[in-house]
Amino acid sequence: MEPFAVVEPLAGESPLVVEVPHAGLWIDPESLATMIAPARSIGRDADLHVDQLFQDAPSEGATLIYSHTSRYVVDLNRSETDVDEHAVEGAGRTPWSRGLIWRLTTDGDPILLARLPKSELERRLDQVYRPYHRALQGLLARKVARFGFAVLLCAHSMPSRGRGGHADSDAYRADLVPGTRGRTSAAGVVIDRVDAHGRALKWTIRHDDPYRGGFSTTHYGKPAAAVHAVQIEIARRRYMDESTLRIDPQGFATVREFARTLVARLAFAEPDAPRRLLCREAQRSGV
Repeated sequence: MEPFAVVEPLAGESPLVVEVPHAGLWIDPESLATMIAPARSIGRDADLHVDQLFQDAPSEGATLIYSHTSRYVVDLNRSETDVDEHAVEGAGRTPWSRGLIWRLTTDGDPILLARLPKSELERRLDQVYRPYHRALQGLLARKVARFGFAVLLCAHSMPSRGRGGHADSDAYRADLVPGTRGRTSAAGVVIDRVDAHGRALKWTIRHDDPYRGGFSTTHYGKPAAAVHAVQIEIARRRYMDESTLRIDPQGFATVREFARTLVARLAFAEPDAPRRLLCREAQRSGV
């Protein structure tokens, strides 16, 4: 299986790229041989079905990139240097159990049989991580070259309650959490469109809490360089049963329509007008 897929716009390309880095469940045999994680945790720690929720994005002019690969192999929303010394031999970094290579599930169970040798880390970087980010970077560069700007929507889902080990342990989370690093990763016009779309469904919204945006939002979201990035986290109760991991058909249909219409709003059918808005907003905010 290919580690990730890119689906180009079916018609009328827009400046939007939708990224889904955590929906995958696939673990290649070499990675599988290093793991002792419970099978159920692979599903619980994935953003299950988010790639399906956003499957209509190409029909709305956006480019969709999504990972087939489990984040237990390599977390695509972390920096290449975010390596836990207890996960990889000789990493020499402050321990962090859920960095580039996870060593603990969010339920606290061990994932790795033993620390990985650096050669195994490099294999995963070369086969999955680096090709993925080269592809994503290339897509954004193409959008900027064509439209003068690009919008990156980083699509995720989250447990409806904070799990143990999180700052919000057992707290009830909002329906939608836009992460923009304190409104610095995108112009206000983009962030406000996301907010308004969630409020139209009467969803609760909480900015940057508990997720402020990960690597993709921080690394690619540079409004001064004409790339605007917003991470969204959708509470899983909205579309699935979190105990059985089964899709709730009615909820799924609602969230899929939310995703399609959000993409349509962010895709900007007339690129010139939003480009002026985005440039003006970026100049006003000084970012």
